Amino acid sequence: MKSVPLGPSGATAPNVVLGLMRISEKSDDEIRTLVKTARDAGIDFFDHADVYGAHVHDCEERFAKAMQLTPSQRSDITLQTKVGIVPEGPYFDFSHDHIIEGVEGSLKALNTDYIDVLLLHRPDALVEPEEVAQAFDELEAAGKVRSFGVSNHTPRQIDLLKTAVKQDLVANQLQLSITHAPIIAQGVAANMVGEDQSLTLDAGGILDYCRINKITVQAWSPFQAGFFNGPFLGNDEYPELNAVIDRLAEKYDVPAIAIATAWITRHPAQMQVVLGTTTPERVSGAAAGSAVPLTKAEWYELFRAAGYRVP
Repeated sequence: MKSVPLGPSGATAPNVVLGLMRISEKSDDEIRTLVKTARDAGIDFFDHADVYGAHVHDCEERFAKAMQLTPSQRSDITLQTKVGIVPEGPYFDFSHDHIIEGVEGSLKALNTDYIDVLLLHRPDALVEPEEVAQAFDELEAAGKVRSFGVSNHTPRQIDLLKTAVKQDLVANQLQLSITHAPIIAQGVAANMVGEDQSLTLDAGGILDYCRINKITVQAWSPFQAGFFNGPFLGNDEYPELNAVIDRLAEKYDVPAIAIATAWITRHPAQMQVVLGTTTPERVSGAAAGSAVPLTKAEWYELFRAAGYRVP
């Protein structure tokens, strides 16, 4: 498993992460098998959120109940969780009290004394950076959270937080797959009149911004065709793309899903791929793409086969 920097401090993490948003209905044995498969593949980084599952903290509780981690086992892994979504609205709440309450709930649900990485879960339009800063300072001082980050934030939204937040923001979790790649595609077609791909919708190029500021991009839904509308792998709507994926999978002697992973991990931004599957075979297959050395020609061939324009 290849490692990448996690933020600017020099810390590293695997470039493939296991997301646990779908374990609510899984048995303890199924969860343990899923986690063991990930560990065997070199994944020791696990992504949660307080809203994952049938109720708040559901998936966090299921993970802790199934794993029953000893202190030494806990110290061997990285636990990341997210806070900020109020599901009954739905709406977003980055107030001091909601952040503190959410973290306390996650600590209890995960049966741990500390969270390795805490992300703000999607932007709150009513955010007050001073409240976020106060919450982060208290959580850091108490040893309850070791690192902080965001998800789905634009450059200016991050800059706004940084007017008050003094901690490094180590990660930004963003949707990215071969077929859902606007954060990459808009730069390729920059300044092309009448070309939708050239439109800049994230206030100045979030991927480049994260690279410049040493914020690790975590790619969620890496196999989804779009916004939770099904995978592109094996999908008849993407015959050209799947033909290229299958050919490269044969060349590198890996499963097709590994090529979908490799398209992201090959990027010099050194991103992490967040897996959402609960199928052990897909976890090990996806992890096999951690260090597949796609050439530039192959990377761009996949990009074009996904329907993007290369002028």
